[in-house]
Parts: sequence; C-alpha cells; structure tokens
Amino acid sequence: MKIKRFSYVLLIITMLACNFVTSRFTPSTATPPPPTLTATVEQLQPAYIPESCQNVAIATIPPATALVQPTAELQVNPEVPQDLQQKVFDDAVDIIEQVYVYPDFNGNDWPAIVAKYQAKIDEGLDTESFYREMLAMVIELGDDHSYFESPLDVAQSEADLAGNNEFVGVGIYVQPQLDKNQVTVISIFPDSPAEHGGLKAHDSILAIDGLPIVDDGVNYIYLARGPECSATTLTVKSPGEEPRDVLLVRQRIQSPLLIDARLVPTTDGSRIGYIFIPTFYDQTIPGQIEDALNNFGPLDGLILDNRLNGGGSSDVLEPILSFFTSGNLGQFVSREDSRPLQIEADPIQNSQDVPLIVLVSEETVSFGEVFSGAVKDNGRAKIVGQTSLGNVEVLHGYDFDDDSRIWIAQETFDPPVSEDNWEETGIVPDVEAHADWDTFIFETDPAIAAALSLLGHE
Repeated sequence: MKIKRFSYVLLIITMLACNFVTSRFTPSTATPPPPTLTATVEQLQPAYIPESCQNVAIATIPPATALVQPTAELQVNPEVPQDLQQKVFDDAVDIIEQVYVYPDFNGNDWPAIVAKYQAKIDEGLDTESFYREMLAMVIELGDDHSYFESPLDVAQSEADLAGNNEFVGVGIYVQPQLDKNQVTVISIFPDSPAEHGGLKAHDSILAIDGLPIVDDGVNYIYLARGPECSATTLTVKSPGEEPRDVLLVRQRIQSPLLIDARLVPTTDGSRIGYIFIPTFYDQTIPGQIEDALNNFGPLDGLILDNRLNGGGSSDVLEPILSFFTSGNLGQFVSREDSRPLQIEADPIQNSQDVPLIVLVSEETVSFGEVFSGAVKDNGRAKIVGQTSLGNVEVLHGYDFDDDSRIWIAQETFDPPVSEDNWEETGIVPDVEAHADWDTFIFETDPAIAAALSLLGHE
C-alpha cells in the first residue's frame, strides 16, 4: 500500500460534462407541484455561437433516448484483479480501524460491515462494481463525510483542486434541489455559453430539451452532456419571473471556479465589499481573493459569503484565513493527539481590521464551517444567516496500490473559546437571515441586507 496523506474537509463535488453537482441535498418538508412547462412556439435561435463552432453545423441530440442512453464515459478505470481487490480492501479496513476518529465506529457494527463486503469480494466483482462496493462500505460509517475514490475519481479530484477544470458543456456550476424538481445555478463560468445566454447565479434549470431535469427524485443534469458544437435547450426560471427556453451551443471550457467579488451598493457612500467563496477545493481561490481585496482598496466593511461553501483543502483554507486574522484558532484533534490551526497574518489592504461579516447556511459544511466558526470564535467577525450543518471532521487521504484513494474522518475541530461541539451544534449565526438561493438575486438578498445593517450601513 502506498500511503499518501492529505488533510481535507469537503463536501464532495462531482464533475459532470457540463457542470459540477454538489452531492448533498437538504431534505424537504413538502414537495411542491412541478412547474408547468410551456412549449416554445417560435423556433429558438442560439443565444451565442462559440468561435470554435462558427463554421460547424450545429447538431442537436435527440432527447427521446437520453434517459435510457446516457453519454458513455470516455475513460474507464484499469482492471483490478481479485487479489488486488482483496489487498485494497484489507488495507482500507486496517486504516479505518487504526485512525477513524470515532473508536466505536460511529456506533456501527464494524465487524458486521467488514464481513458483509468481504463476502461480496469472495463472490467476485468486476472493477467498477468493486469500487462501488468500496464506496458503499465507507459510507456505512455514517459520518456523511468519509468516502472512497476510484483512480478516475482521484484524477478528477486533483484536477479540480488545481483549478484545471476542462470540459465540454454550457458552463454552469449547480446545486440540485430535488424537493423543487430543479437544479439551481450557483455560478457561471466566464465566457461560457451559459454566460452569453444570460444565465446568472440564482437561476433555476427546470428541464433540458423538454425533459424534466429532476424526475421521481432523480437528478438528470447529465442530459446537458454532449459533443462540442452541439445544441441543447434549457428551460430556465429566474427569481420572480416565468420560465423561458434558452438554446445554448456546447463548447470546450477551461477555467477555475471563480469567486464573485463586487462592491455592495449603499446609500451612505460607504465602501462595502462582497466576496462569494464557492469552495475551498480549488487552489486558485486564495489568489482570486487577494486580487479582489487589492482591487477593492480600503473598505468600510466586508461580507464573505460562505453559504454554499462545502469545504475543501487546508492548503486553501489557511491562506484565506491569513488575510483576515491570525494566531491560534483552535485544535484539530485525532484519537491519539492534536495539532494547532496556527495562522500568521498576511494583510491585504485593510483586510486584517476591516469590519467583517460571514454569511452561512445549512449548506455551509466542513472547512466552510471551520473558517466561519474560527473568525467568530476569536471575535474577528459576526455571522449572519442560518445555522450550518455541523460537520467539521477533517479527512485524511490514503492512496492504494491500484491508485484508488480512501478519505477517512481522522480529526475533528476544537475551538479555543467556544465550549460548543460544532459537530453537534453547527455554526450558529449572530443574526438569523435566510431565504432559498433560487428566490432572490443579489440586490434582494436578505442576508446581505442583514449584514449591511449589522455593519451599521445601508
């Protein structure tokens, strides 16, 4: 076994050919009726034809076969023979037994779980089935955090972390909302078909080529996959508006996931900055935030939006923390020992002393929570929004001989001041202010309004 350690806290993000999809969904209390989709009378024209497609015939993919014939994967995992499957399985079991943060295996009957999956290997599994069963075994720990990656998953994750997003599609980063039968746009890749087509954050996608994007609780965002220079029709709904159809031509997109940095309009002339941080799982994010702070110049207040931040890498978390605070912010605690979260200040303009508000929600997870809680705990920031999920375990990664990887919750976080167990309580805001992401735009965001009020500006 090749053991290679990484420290991550993250909500898994999966790259689909045209988008990323967060894997965690907020359960619904009631299922609203699906929206009524109206047929487009006039033939749609493409909102934008990419330069690479200017002299190419624009094709469409027949939607009737899409549900039963999803796009085939271009790559497959290398074959793993049964003896190597057994070795990977044994090594994974050993790691979990040695380092898993919960000695009681989170209240689960671990020997029974091991026996269950050993029997499946004994019966014989093909490579893809083996990787699915390994993931299923780790998920049975029930911490909603630990997971397993096949070699292809590992390669994609490393590309995501490096900011090397390259794919063919329309250029949207979305979050499924199964209770509303839609996916909601978190952000748009720059110079993408989606941007040229007028799609914006907070828009919802209801259908692709006339087929519901969510049906029977299943998310069919993969229907937006397709070859370069092929066309797809998205049924889009902006907050407060009626659904509309947009015809987009897919193109190759190469871009890191971008922050949203802007000044908040005020009536008193104050300079209030706003930065939306989509993830800590992209090593380009600290540099983007540094550039934004330099472009802002001195500020009267700053709002950091972590509401959809599902966590990521300590290599991303720590430099961002250093822009705003310093010192010992807490301890990462394992079964055997602890290590400090020690931050050295790296001021950008007046970032170390600017009045700071951090926005959180139930979708703020892991290092998103550690960041938000740490700056609240040491008095550096106030928190506005909705109590976060409560999942601050730190994952450590271990590589196996087949190039697969297991991520195991090996540590949790202990703040220096607060006596709360954030794993149980989440990060509790100083001011409650929340609305669903698909119900507002930037100018009508209730959390931003509450943050401005808390800063003493309007």
